[in-house]
Formats: sequence, C-alpha cells, structure tokens
Amino acid sequence: MPTPVNVAVIYYSSTGTVATIAKAIAQYAEKAGAEVRLRKARELAPQAAIDSNPAWAANAKATADITEVSPDDMIWADAVILGTPTRFGNVSAQLKQFLDTLGGHWQAGHLADKVYSGFTSTSTAHGGQESTLLALYNTIHHFGGILVAPGYTDPSKFVDGNPYGTSHVAGQGDIPVGEQILTAARVQAERVVKFTRAIKDGLAAES
Repeated sequence: MPTPVNVAVIYYSSTGTVATIAKAIAQYAEKAGAEVRLRKARELAPQAAIDSNPAWAANAKATADITEVSPDDMIWADAVILGTPTRFGNVSAQLKQFLDTLGGHWQAGHLADKVYSGFTSTSTAHGGQESTLLALYNTIHHFGGILVAPGYTDPSKFVDGNPYGTSHVAGQGDIPVGEQILTAARVQAERVVKFTRAIKDGLAAES
C-alpha cells in the first residue's frame, strides 16, 4: 500500500482565478493518492471593496463554504501548495498575513522538512508571475522546507513555459482557466505527491 501523503492546498483569490487553479490542484492531488485539505486565506478587504467588483463578490459567494486556513493545516500537511495572485510582483497581503502568523510554529520546527510548491495568476504575461513565486519561495527557504517546483519535467511544461509553478494570465478576469493551465496543475500536483511520498519513505527507512 502506498505511503499516505497529506497535502494542504492553501490559497487566496479575489476574483476566482486562483480559486479555480487551487480546486484543480486539490483534485489532481487526490487522484494521485493524497489526502487533501483545500483551504482559503482570510479576506482582509472591506465588504464595500468586494461588493464594488462583481467578479470579486461572485467568487466570495461561490467559495463561502471553503474552510479558512489555520496553522493546524500546516502542521497536518506533509506537503503545502500555496496559491496567490500577484500583487505588484509579490504575494497577496491575505496569504502573507497568514504566513506571518506562523512564527511560533517556525520556531518550534513544525514547518521544516515539508514539501512546498506554489502557483499564481497575473493580468498580463509579464505582470509578475516569476517574481511572485520567487518571493513566495523565499519564505519556504526560511521554513526549512523542501521546494518542489514543476520545472521542465513534462513535455507540457515546454508549452506553458513556467518552471516555477502553475501560472495563468487572467487579463481583467475575462480569460478563463483553460486546458493548458489545468494540465500544468495536474503535473505540479502529481510531482508534489510523488516526491512527498518518496521523502516520507526515505525518512521512514532511515529510522
């Protein structure tokens, strides 16, 4: 029987693009044999701001039943896949605030030796996909995490072209997530589960 693997897919999404990718990654991780928790970061924006954007309001309603992330989800997970839209080439405040609450768990060593990976979305092709994921991965180095990015490890990655993580160009929210991005999500999810299982097996053999 394969070694059990716990995967937490933790994301922030305003207008729904990252939420769509998060759900796909969670589904593909489950198909790869993982136990999965899909969690969203707490919204920080005022309700008036959300209501002013129909897509934002629609996504808030559509994802109302998704549990908000807590530090327990990080501790439970063997692998954590983090998703955020770019915010001026950086991580969204909502996801960053959650990560900033983990100091005590970091000091206790609860975040080390886990597999981590990330995904993002931007308005344009050069709107910060790489810088956002690299900024996110800086945090993983501080955690003592094991970074498993997709790289160019599958023929499809030479099509979508982003070795750092699944990334979608959403325009002004009018470009839906298509097959190319769903394929990237599958490749990333399967790779994370594969290497998380291999690492757990290796550590178990050593002990």
